[in-house]
Order: sequence, then C-alpha cells, then structure tokens
Amino acid sequence: MPADPVSITTARLLLRPWRASDREQFARINGDPHVMEWFPRTLNRQESDAMANAIDLRLNEQDWGLWAVELPGVAEFIGLVGLNPADAVLGYPAVEVGWRLAAEHWGRGYAPEAARASLAYGFDTLELEEIVSFTSVGNAKSRRVMEKIGMTRDPSRDFDHPSVPAGSALVRHVLYAISRPAFEETRAAIEG
Repeated sequence: MPADPVSITTARLLLRPWRASDREQFARINGDPHVMEWFPRTLNRQESDAMANAIDLRLNEQDWGLWAVELPGVAEFIGLVGLNPADAVLGYPAVEVGWRLAAEHWGRGYAPEAARASLAYGFDTLELEEIVSFTSVGNAKSRRVMEKIGMTRDPSRDFDHPSVPAGSALVRHVLYAISRPAFEETRAAIEG
C-alpha cells in the first residue's frame, strides 16, 4: 500500500487526495440536475457519500484515481477529475479519464486542464498504453472536453452502458481514446 496518494499541480488547479470536508460539496454536485443531466439520476447524500468513500478508498489503495479538484485561493473543492479502472463497464481491461465539476466552474477550461494532467500521470507514471473516456451520445460538453485533450472516437467501440437501464435514452455511449504516442504528439504541440 502506498504511503500517501499523489497530488498533481497544474497551472491553476490542485488534484489532491480527498478530505472529509469535500463530502458536502460533492453531494451538492451529485444532487444538481444540471450536472447530472447525462446520468440516469441525481444522487442523494447517502449515495454521494458512498461514492466518495469508494473513490477515496481506491485512491488510497492504488495511489491514483479520481482526485478531488481544488482551485487554490478560490475554492477548496470544485469536483473530481482523474483516472479510474473501467473494466467492469467495458468488459475488458481499460482505464478511463473522467471528470465531474460543479456547474459554476464550467466553461473555464478546468476539466481539460485537469484531464490533461491525469493523462500525463497515466502515461508517464503508470505507463499505460491507452486511456479511454466515454459518455452518453448526446453529452456534447463532455465530448468536447475529450476532443480538446486529444482523444478521438472510434464508432466501432461505442457501447450500451451496462449500468444504464435498457430503453433509456442515455444507454448508448460513445467511446473516445488516446494512445501514449498520440498523447506525446499533443503534448509536444501544446508545449510548442
């Protein structure tokens, strides 16, 4: 077991281990119908706390995961961004990059900034060969983030999410992916 989960600093953000004080804000995010528009439903406080506890446990067990996102000097917790095993959803070994931020922090580039840092950690430290991301077909905002961080969609990998009720308009998911070499190309382009 690692000593302490890592933290990642970006130009504007701190991706860090979770604190007990994050739970209240996380519950507010998970209870916001706007944030949860592309999920089957909002979560109540008990469900949100259970999710936070599972995320925190995984982060402590493996030293990486879905980090709490802090906007230093502005907000101690604005949501989560990071890496998560997606084997159970996809049916094959895979790691996804994901995010969920409070709506008042949307449109400022925080999700792509934190997601890029997560990709760098996945490729540089974990030495992953590929990282995926997925969302409901209609979730244009998340799909834009995926494209901004250099991911591309392969329609042959789209799937019906096993945790979404059959017949739901949200069941069909698009899958985006980025390989280590493709990430290196995008990193070189960004760093100029």
